[in-house]
Amino acid sequence: MINSKLIYKILGQLLFIEAFLLFISLLVAYYYQQDDIFAFVVATLTTIGGGLILKWKGHGADNSMSRRDAYLVVSLSWIIFSLFGTLPFMVSGYINNFTDAYFETMSGFTTTGATILDDVECFPHGLLFWRSLTQWIGGLGIVFFTIALLPSLVGGQTKVFAAEATGPIKTKLHPRLSTSAKWIWSIYLMLTIACIVSYYVAGMNLFDSFNYAMTTTATGGFSTHNSSTEFFHSPALEYICAFFCFLSGVNFTLLYAAVIKFKIKDLFKNSEFKFYMFLVTAFTAFIMVELMAMRNYDMEHAFRSAVFQVVSFITTTGLFNDDAALWPHVTWVILATCMFFGACSGSTSGGLKCIRAVMLVRMVKNEFRQILHPNAVLPLKIDGVNVPMQKRVTLLAFLTTYLIICLVISFTMIAMGIDNTNAITITLSCVGNVGPTLGTEIGPTMSWSELPDVAKWFCSLMMLIGRLEIFSVLVIFTPAFWREN
Repeated sequence: MINSKLIYKILGQLLFIEAFLLFISLLVAYYYQQDDIFAFVVATLTTIGGGLILKWKGHGADNSMSRRDAYLVVSLSWIIFSLFGTLPFMVSGYINNFTDAYFETMSGFTTTGATILDDVECFPHGLLFWRSLTQWIGGLGIVFFTIALLPSLVGGQTKVFAAEATGPIKTKLHPRLSTSAKWIWSIYLMLTIACIVSYYVAGMNLFDSFNYAMTTTATGGFSTHNSSTEFFHSPALEYICAFFCFLSGVNFTLLYAAVIKFKIKDLFKNSEFKFYMFLVTAFTAFIMVELMAMRNYDMEHAFRSAVFQVVSFITTTGLFNDDAALWPHVTWVILATCMFFGACSGSTSGGLKCIRAVMLVRMVKNEFRQILHPNAVLPLKIDGVNVPMQKRVTLLAFLTTYLIICLVISFTMIAMGIDNTNAITITLSCVGNVGPTLGTEIGPTMSWSELPDVAKWFCSLMMLIGRLEIFSVLVIFTPAFWREN
């Protein structure tokens, strides 16, 4: 059965990490001497208290972790992190509704970027920093973060990684998973630092540079200004943002090989990266032509707006430099397609992932060949590696479940009175961890505050399900998960 003591112990350790993150935000609040200092003091102490209680309940736990334990601890870690993450918003009084506070925090930790805040500029610096920090920590995964830091998880690391990692094909850099985790986190950190420096050199102040860099490299999309990157009216900043969003959408294992081992050619030989490049190039070209023809944009403006929005949507970042609600409706279809696909596996982005799209295209191609040659044995190879039949079945099950969830939640949203376009794109946005939505009532530059509370809870659940690749969460709701054997 479930090793509850071990789960208490791990969740307690996770809360100590969250308390440390809250303390960093407290230092920011103290530096700016605004009215959120008390809120962070209370949040930090409460989180430490919660961690101590869970550690006490997990005292004497052994480190033998089953697959069930791994799936449960991963789902619970996001839920509990988000629960304690609401404290700064609630105690400070800047968000009075618990539903709104939980939605905002879950959106942060899952790097979705959807917000219920109509005016973020009235928030103090500490709370703004906390919003950005939740996305940065959620970027590569709370649990993946602990694998790199917490040696007490020995024995269960691979199982936890399998439950949390994004994408169907996983590549190990090093025999020790904790070492691989540290290397990948070092790439993530280097990318973030480079982004901070680039923003600062291009004209952002230091506070904005840190905040935008954290949400850019996490492909999250929270902003410190109501008009996102459009606030700066700087083409240079927009190109920098698009570039780092694009890099953050690449498989981090590939980035490690390209940056650290100087194997840049391997990047351009990779099937998933080539497919990702193709989608970004093709969609950018299409929207650019549409904007020039229908909106009378000049070439540079059309290219900048197109590439920024395509990269923002496909990497599921959600930052914006233009109001896509005013664009021709055909461009909405392209952006919704970006929402659905997402970027590469092993990156900070959400969505279906390009590797799954590559596998599906190869499977369709094989099916046509099978019709012509019924007795042929046709392997499915990705970059020279054969994909076993079990992974193909899992892929089809994943796609089917993904589509069923989208249909059911879209129907539920429409039943709540939300217009059709918004209902569909809100669902895609939550399951894909994208952030913005497309529609007439709630546009891509608007908050989700007008959604009913029930819809917000549905959205929060969808964000979690999407972030943990669907099955990791849904398996907990199956009767077999809780049986003795």
